[in-house]
Amino acid sequence: MTRPRALITGASSGLGRGYALSLAAEKYDLVLVARDEPRLRELATSIETENGTVAEVVVADLSTRTGIDAVRTVIEASPVDLLINNAGYGLKQGLLESEMSELHDQDMVLTGAVRELSLAAVKEMRARGRGGLINVSSMAALTTMGQYAASKMSTLVFTEALAGELRGTQVTVTAVLPGFIRTEFHERLGVERPGPGWIWLSVQQVVTASLRDARRGKVVSIPGVSYGLAARIARFVPRPLVRWGSAGFSLSRRGDC
Repeated sequence: MTRPRALITGASSGLGRGYALSLAAEKYDLVLVARDEPRLRELATSIETENGTVAEVVVADLSTRTGIDAVRTVIEASPVDLLINNAGYGLKQGLLESEMSELHDQDMVLTGAVRELSLAAVKEMRARGRGGLINVSSMAALTTMGQYAASKMSTLVFTEALAGELRGTQVTVTAVLPGFIRTEFHERLGVERPGPGWIWLSVQQVVTASLRDARRGKVVSIPGVSYGLAARIARFVPRPLVRWGSAGFSLSRRGDC
């Protein structure tokens, strides 16, 4: 039998790498997408050696038309059983201090590429009668913390809307809302990790919980008991209080940044 095939964006590190390793261990063939070619090729070689599966590499910048087209071509050229839109990053400055081009590029990666690749993939999946889509949103989508939160909320609503249109089919659509994860995200931003240690989830915790939820057909997956509770409470918090809390939350910059 042909092995299932998964395409993962942002696969070179963090959560994307975690998805790749977990799916490779389940004998998925993979298409690994990111900007960092050396890391991608190192990961692909490791996966093929240890698991005997195929790991293709697609080097693409999803903030660009060229990058999105390159990945879309792969999706439309051969079957993808599972698409995981995970690529993303934060900005070091707030809305007023960021360049318009920076805000545009971030939104393209977090929203535009997710929308276009999702639609390309699920149309193919629906025609074949099966498939899965996982879009990585964020608990930040429940806040008003800048362009990152706005883009992640857009992805959440888009994913929920797509799930509604695919109801009754064998194509599952899931939005994942991780909280704080132990990855390079904050290191790259040059900020201290906020909060107590117990709020931080491992990559494996998020990967395991979200894949389980997706396979069960859940539209929204919130890994971690405490984050699930926080999301339920957030629905009843008045928006003025959400805005106040979001404005009061700041990430501490390290002295060398």
